[in-house]
Amino acid sequence: MRSADKTSQSKRQVQRSRSQIVAHVALMASLALIFSYVEAIIPYNPGIPGVKLGIANIVTVIALYKFGWKDAAAVSVIRIVVAGLLFNGLFGMLYALAGAVISFAGMVVLKRTGLFSIAGVSMAGGVLHNLGQLLVAAALIEDLRMFFYFPVLLFSGIISGIAIGVAATLILRALKKN
Repeated sequence: MRSADKTSQSKRQVQRSRSQIVAHVALMASLALIFSYVEAIIPYNPGIPGVKLGIANIVTVIALYKFGWKDAAAVSVIRIVVAGLLFNGLFGMLYALAGAVISFAGMVVLKRTGLFSIAGVSMAGGVLHNLGQLLVAAALIEDLRMFFYFPVLLFSGIISGIAIGVAATLILRALKKN
């Protein structure tokens, strides 16, 4: 009788853990989607095509450090697909997914080394995101001259990546205190 109670109790704990994971991913994806929307309506135009703040990536970086790479990947993909359907269209979604896959893979690898701060990992993510989008653009247009634009995107990726990383660091510190 007692072993059946323990088995039943451990099944409930596993279900609760899975439920908590689903709830965390859903909440984080919703927050990232809200940030995507806010960024879409902010009248921010630096005059350089393709340059964005990327504030929704704060949520991805926080999810990577707080919940792990699997949950962070789910948050990122859900946000990109839903934002693509709502705001950006198919090509916007394609560019965002290409950037996100390369960016996310790089961030996971750098985080695992333990050699980089959150801002450093985020900065690399910003640069790799821009590189991924440039690769897709060059493939679609079939013109390698697209890469002449990379220095501009490199600089913007560094700046926005550091800003996102600093914001994520401050938020993670505040979450630890609570």
